[in-house]
Amino acid sequence: MTYKPHDHYFKKAKQEGYRSRAAYKLVELQRRFRVMKPGDFVVDLGAAPGGWLQVAAEIVGPAGKVIGVDLQPIETFREPNIIFLQGDITTAETRAKINDLLGGPAHCVLSDLAPKLSGIRDADTARCLELNRAALAAATGLLRRGGALLVKSFISGELQAFTVELKKNFSSVQRTRPEATRQGSSEFYFCAKDFRGLRAVETSLSPT
Repeated sequence: MTYKPHDHYFKKAKQEGYRSRAAYKLVELQRRFRVMKPGDFVVDLGAAPGGWLQVAAEIVGPAGKVIGVDLQPIETFREPNIIFLQGDITTAETRAKINDLLGGPAHCVLSDLAPKLSGIRDADTARCLELNRAALAAATGLLRRGGALLVKSFISGELQAFTVELKKNFSSVQRTRPEATRQGSSEFYFCAKDFRGLRAVETSLSPT
């Protein structure tokens, strides 16, 4: 199947002012799972180029806050409820900065993190799982009890253990593939809801 870089969602994003076609994945996932609401504090891991930040900022509104994190810089946003942090989410330093910017536990963590594919299946699968686990580790240190995690993954035979890890931390774990996913892609999303709020995590967060 031929890959079409300028497909319907690409053109729609240009017309509606979103920075990437991926914005429509989050629009659909939010419609299905309601992981965010007005006034929420949200963290977006792997935020570049910023399409998910724009959608999340619209949902949480002026009373909410969205922290975007990425290794690469992002052009400044006009939305006052978006804060961008350039950094590596696998480091304790970056996670501490996120907590400082939030000013309290997050209601939702989003992760559209993906590796640069090498074409070597085993290596790409292993790197994807590393990023999935990095997103989960960050989420467990940022979320309040009852919070949600939305994380991108890729179909492989190595996901069972990660699914078990998610279920240890969240009461509800579902898998889905948005319609806006590129044709031919093996990506899908885990939606993990109702964070259990493990004791070690809760004691490290400020009360709200």
